[in-house]
Amino acid sequence: MLASVATFGVYLAVMVAIGLWVYRRTVSQSDFVLGGRQLNSWVAGLSANASDFSGWLLLGLPGAIYVSGLGEAWIAVGLAAGFAGSWILIAPRLRVYTERVTDSRSGGESDSLTLSSFLENRFEDRSRSLRAVSAVLIIVFYFFYVASGLVAMAALFDQVFGLDPAPAIVIGVSIVVLYTVLGGFLAVSYTDVIQAVMMWAALLVVPVLAITAMGGFGGLAEGVTDKGDGLLSAMGGMSLDGDAGAWINTETLGWVVIVSGLAWGFGYFGQPHILARFMGIRSVTDIPKAGFVSVAWAVSAMALAVLVGFIGIAYFDTPLDSPEQVFPRLIEALTHPLVAGLLLAAILAAVMSTADSQLLVAASALTEDGYKAFVDKDAAPRSLLWISRGTVVAVAVIAACVALWGNQSVMDLVGYAWAGFGAGFGPVLLLALFWKRMTWVGALAGMIAGGATAIVWDIVDSAYLGIGLYAMLPAIVLSFVAIFALNGLGRVSPQMADDFDKVVREIEEAKQAS
Repeated sequence: MLASVATFGVYLAVMVAIGLWVYRRTVSQSDFVLGGRQLNSWVAGLSANASDFSGWLLLGLPGAIYVSGLGEAWIAVGLAAGFAGSWILIAPRLRVYTERVTDSRSGGESDSLTLSSFLENRFEDRSRSLRAVSAVLIIVFYFFYVASGLVAMAALFDQVFGLDPAPAIVIGVSIVVLYTVLGGFLAVSYTDVIQAVMMWAALLVVPVLAITAMGGFGGLAEGVTDKGDGLLSAMGGMSLDGDAGAWINTETLGWVVIVSGLAWGFGYFGQPHILARFMGIRSVTDIPKAGFVSVAWAVSAMALAVLVGFIGIAYFDTPLDSPEQVFPRLIEALTHPLVAGLLLAAILAAVMSTADSQLLVAASALTEDGYKAFVDKDAAPRSLLWISRGTVVAVAVIAACVALWGNQSVMDLVGYAWAGFGAGFGPVLLLALFWKRMTWVGALAGMIAGGATAIVWDIVDSAYLGIGLYAMLPAIVLSFVAIFALNGLGRVSPQMADDFDKVVREIEEAKQAS
């Protein structure tokens, strides 16, 4: 216990120290939101990973594999494809477009610091509807996303220290809010690098120790099949029955398992906290290297997380009461307390690395897309900086309430928010970057259709359909339908067309230069 406490204490102190170090470099709203667009390839790539793969990677994914077997691995396959696609398709154009397309109301002096401001500037939306609706979607879904991290944090503190959820969440939130408020985007990005390394190392160490203890991969495979032959089926069909204390066959449709898992990949095209790394990278020429680092880390980390889930099935004789605790339980069972403290700190790192990024984006939406856009458009940069810091605290408090009084798992909360962002922004952003004739009406229709469907799909499916299809797929389809059906009600101005052509030329010149 003392070793774990000491390890956690050192880790948390380092995170706060980074926030203090960056504090003096954060002097404007641009610094706080995007770090002055100065991230190098390594920092941008690893920060994108850490801000994305939260407690879901070390708790949710291994837990899902532990419950249902190989069928849940389709999520990892979809995410790997989607992550690579976002670096290839979205990152270059978004980096250039957000800096080149400015707000005409500011005389062309204000570039796009947030996803909401980019959409407004890209489509010359004088009604400000795009900014308002996108800001609402960001804030609403981030309450659930941040809450998922806090649920994971509470489970970890309970596992290690025996703390109740309330004090655990208060301690975790306080540390995250402190260094995020101090250093903003740069503090979040630099701490992400440390957290990404810790997460990957933990995912490597535990499988090596466990497989060695079980006599190699043959012992692992034998241990899994002993619990249920269907656990190694890519079509799914197995699930852990807590009451029976065993894995049983289910009525799950194979195609639903595969399609729902792969649909997760499209979510990358609409996650604001990941898109912020694309916007904050130093130059478009740094993107290929950053993308390679990021995708290599992501693919290997997810493969190891899937392996951890199977190891849990084979290693524990009695099914766990809480499947999402399979990774912490393996750490405690296989390692010395001092090593366990380091590895468990990696889980805390996973939670914090995503929560800080999400708090920052949500605060930026409230400040840039709420206060500055609709309350005081002439607010001083220093004033906006402190308002942003205040909103970080406010969002954290509300998310903590959702975590404390909700009853959903980490995977449920992440899945809900992931579908909301992926469908609400993914189709809109993809077409905004690649379709010259897109208008603000089409963008608005796509956001509303995608976001609304993600919100209500689970209710409709459980009440009338009962097929268990992930909300992402129908929400994306309806978003694209709405965009193409209503796009003609808007118009493309000569300036919009010219901006699009300039961005395309700049991307091509960057490719030739590299």
